[in-house]
Amino acid sequence: MTSRLSHPVLILAGLSASLLLLAGCRNIGPRTIPRDRFDYSSAISDSWKRHALLNIVKLRYFDPPISVDVGQIVAGYSLEADVSLGGTLERGGDSMAMGLGARYTDRPTITYTPLTGNQFVRSTLMPLPPDAVFFTVQSGWPADGVLFAAVASINGLKNQEGSLAGVAPPDPAFLRALELLRKIQQSGAVAVRIHQDQQKQQTTLLAFRSEAASPETVADINELRQLLKLDPEAQEFRMVFAATASNNRELAVVTRSMIQIMGMMAAHVQVPEEDIAEGRATPGLGGAATLHIACSQRRPPDAFAAVPYRGRWFWIDDRDLKTKRAFALLMMLGTMADTGEHPPLPLITIPAQ
Repeated sequence: MTSRLSHPVLILAGLSASLLLLAGCRNIGPRTIPRDRFDYSSAISDSWKRHALLNIVKLRYFDPPISVDVGQIVAGYSLEADVSLGGTLERGGDSMAMGLGARYTDRPTITYTPLTGNQFVRSTLMPLPPDAVFFTVQSGWPADGVLFAAVASINGLKNQEGSLAGVAPPDPAFLRALELLRKIQQSGAVAVRIHQDQQKQQTTLLAFRSEAASPETVADINELRQLLKLDPEAQEFRMVFAATASNNRELAVVTRSMIQIMGMMAAHVQVPEEDIAEGRATPGLGGAATLHIACSQRRPPDAFAAVPYRGRWFWIDDRDLKTKRAFALLMMLGTMADTGEHPPLPLITIPAQ
């Protein structure tokens, strides 16, 4: 006797076997890598920009900045599938029962590390290493932009300084020195080198190459030497962290700390006039600002970075390339501010079943 149940049972049994085989042979791990790597990278980048912008705005109001880093990301996925099938055969008729089930779970765990203690002092309050600043120039960043942001003085020539009363303008000779350095950089006639003596003591040297330079570049190098009171015959100059040089073969550089760099950029933040009049915010640069961090009541539709603060939105226009470049430089300088022992890098662990 052939049962009417046999054919459905065989069909469902085959379907069940196929589902189980599919679930067992196709894991979800590899397929999550392109998506997760992009999504987590974009999320961390966006949060980093907003975090930096918020600290800049807060400094305009003398609100102490705080740094919270992403310590670890653990994302766990699981995919479970089950199939049940049952049937009975009786003389009076057939009966059959079937069940299908699936469950998908995504459980990300993100840890945050606040920056405190010695690590906060090193990364926020200590001046940047002069050699790191000049190696940034060596890597191709514009010398005038980098040094204007990160250097307080070079051989006694002072950059702009901020105070409670506002911002003091830079020495004209300092701006001219930056202009000359940028022109010499574009000609390829300037280089930064590390020299190591027999005691393995490292010295950073700034070198000018005049041999194959054009007459215009040679004239720029000579003018720069005069402005900085450097030896007109020397080709290399020892770089030191100091307000003044001990001789004419030294380049004395005073760099800024990250809190100073952020404070100077905070002077470019647009704040409501009533906040300045009531003493809630410092005056800043006002109409003289060359960078622009805007303020509005509503969230901007097209922003490179935007943060809410004190009931308003502060933001950088995505079409403002000059401010975006200065902001990107600020974030890059922040990555080399910590000269002490570094904690482990952010870790992303994604177990998949």
